[in-house]
Amino acid sequence: MNKNELIPALEQIEKDKGIPKEEILKMIEQALVSAYRKHAGQQFNVQAAIDPQTGTIRAYVVKTIVDTVLNTAVEITAAEANRTKIGVIEGGEFKIPVEAEDFARIAAQTAKQVLIQKIRETERESLYTEYKPKEGILINGTVQRFANRNLIVDMGRNEGVIPVREQVRREHWMVGDRVRALILKVEKGPRGPEVILSRAHPDFVKRLFEQEVPEIYEKTVEVMDVVREAGFRSKVVVRSHNPKVDPIGACVGVKGSRVRPIINELQGERVDLVAYSLEASTYIANALAPVKPLSVRIVSVEEKRAEVLVANDQLPLAIGKAGQNVRLANRLTGWNIDVRSESQKKEESQATTAARIDELSQLDGVGPKTADVLQKGGWGDIERLAKAKPDDLTALSGVGEKTAEKIIDAAKVYLEKKAASTSVPPPATPAESVPAPVEPSAAAAPSDEPGQPPAAAPEAAEQKDA
Repeated sequence: MNKNELIPALEQIEKDKGIPKEEILKMIEQALVSAYRKHAGQQFNVQAAIDPQTGTIRAYVVKTIVDTVLNTAVEITAAEANRTKIGVIEGGEFKIPVEAEDFARIAAQTAKQVLIQKIRETERESLYTEYKPKEGILINGTVQRFANRNLIVDMGRNEGVIPVREQVRREHWMVGDRVRALILKVEKGPRGPEVILSRAHPDFVKRLFEQEVPEIYEKTVEVMDVVREAGFRSKVVVRSHNPKVDPIGACVGVKGSRVRPIINELQGERVDLVAYSLEASTYIANALAPVKPLSVRIVSVEEKRAEVLVANDQLPLAIGKAGQNVRLANRLTGWNIDVRSESQKKEESQATTAARIDELSQLDGVGPKTADVLQKGGWGDIERLAKAKPDDLTALSGVGEKTAEKIIDAAKVYLEKKAASTSVPPPATPAESVPAPVEPSAAAAPSDEPGQPPAAAPEAAEQKDA
């Protein structure tokens, strides 16, 4: 290339590839040095410089001025240097111009290879810089090919891959299909940035709502959480920061105009919208959407257990196919939710009542009728009954003061017997066994063996026989 054409060519590369002209000039200078050393020898100290304005190339072999030359490749005497340049000083450097044409071909090939490598590295770095900030956003692409069940997507300047774990099993794609996916992760690879895409991640649903619902984009409505079983069902928790805006209504739109495109993009996956609430019972009830529970009872705050009562015909819908609805509600709220129908609750209540009446009937002086009265009066628990006062029971129908005292005493005795039967003392070891005590007798004689009871005297035995 003519030196007059070099600078315009570098400026064009800078414009197209984004590589600064000065950086390319340094690369060419390094290529010139490397080429001369291949041509003349690696021991030479070579310097090259290119004028950034004119493109003129200059190369020099640099030698140190010494008194006695030991290595002619890097050293020169002052006398020899003075033949070319007057006034050189020992210990300084002496530059000998080199004609670049002698190694221009090698230098050009080296410069070309280095430049191509640099352009590739720059493009890879540029792509990584471009896609790394896009993690978590949606992109559109085209299915290009399949590689080991992974989906390769053409995104324009780069390729992305949807691994099997990030695909939805119910979805089927063909080469050339348009596909929308979430940029899950961008990593540096040996051949450029590796862009991992996903259609199964919960954030994919979240980003779809952000695109379709202006209130979410404007931060008036916030998507708090998304739980999902990809391809089957998703639950999206929404919250409004404006009391005049209904978060669920804003996401659904007029006649479902906003949520319908999302469902279509998810290829028929069911989407439940859940209103966020700080109150646990309300949040649990909302999480079971589309079912509206009759009641929610917090069983244990520490264990995060709750019991939900629904209508008989709503039980299959509340549980969902293969327990899907209640399972997603558990993940969404962090509570262990036990769903029961009215009939199940009634049967359990009847069974519990019958068991308590049966247990009360075992008390001394308490018959089935009295047990029924106690149960209906709220005294079905024997432990609570044992702590009661006679005045507490006299308010019940047919229970007098003396009867109340007998019932309370019977409850205490029952609990004592129950505690004694459950607490069995451990068996004694041989070393801990103690002989039964023997009543002292005048005819008793000390035993010869320690730890054994004394033997009876012969006279006493004879008197007993007589």
